[in-house]
Amino acid sequence: MSGFHHDKGGKVWIVGAGPGDPELLTLKAATLMDTADIIFHDALVNIRILERARPDTTLVNVGKRGGKPSTSQASIQASMIHAARQGMRVVRLKGGDPFIFGRGGEECLAMWMAGINYEVVPGITSGVAAAACVGVPLTYRTISRSVLFVTGHEARKGEAIDWVHLAKSADTLVIYMGLTRMAEIQGGLIAGGRHPDTPVLAVHWATLPQQRYVCTQLNCFSDVIHQANLGSPAIIIVGEVVRVFQRLSRQEMVCPGDLEQSKIGDLTERLCGVPI
Repeated sequence: MSGFHHDKGGKVWIVGAGPGDPELLTLKAATLMDTADIIFHDALVNIRILERARPDTTLVNVGKRGGKPSTSQASIQASMIHAARQGMRVVRLKGGDPFIFGRGGEECLAMWMAGINYEVVPGITSGVAAAACVGVPLTYRTISRSVLFVTGHEARKGEAIDWVHLAKSADTLVIYMGLTRMAEIQGGLIAGGRHPDTPVLAVHWATLPQQRYVCTQLNCFSDVIHQANLGSPAIIIVGEVVRVFQRLSRQEMVCPGDLEQSKIGDLTERLCGVPI
């Protein structure tokens, strides 16, 4: 998608960097990295991707991490506009896909309102990548004919997420940024009609060498993920398709009390692409 307006300065590319693995960067994104004058990048963008930039390219970290000091969205957009008006080739590099919980829409509107030429370059979103890497088919005939991508992180001054309502709104739920609300998500989904035995898979650092995951069931997933010490960034997948992963990997669900240290490695430390 492109927007063309009256400003004759530079141009902004809002680019998806993918889920982390540098080999999953699109060819178009890689080309733009090679030619950018300035790159405003998220905190989670892999350093190996940033190393593609020219030595004279300015790199600006504008990443947001929960509970830590971060650059405001308004400031990021103002800096992008300023750089474009200086005639620069501006790349806004975002983890995953710009339009999946990436505020890409907000940045497009800001460029449009400022009269800045812009273009959106899609990327692989982490929810899709996490599922594929461990062997969870988000869609599967007779099991999953609908998928819902939902954030577990509420916007400031926004309405609370209604997990009871969302519980059965799709066959498969893919939850981003949900680790801080695990107990709330678990209780809401069960209250909304999801069976307590529904399989759940949480994937940490999907597609990277440090990728870890835990498979459990809905009525105990909060306790299990806490005991396994899984942290952000993580994707949580809820639904019967997780049983396909279990069959392919020959793994059983983990319940509280099963997570002895010797078991954690077997259940959570697998690399993307390694046969299971």
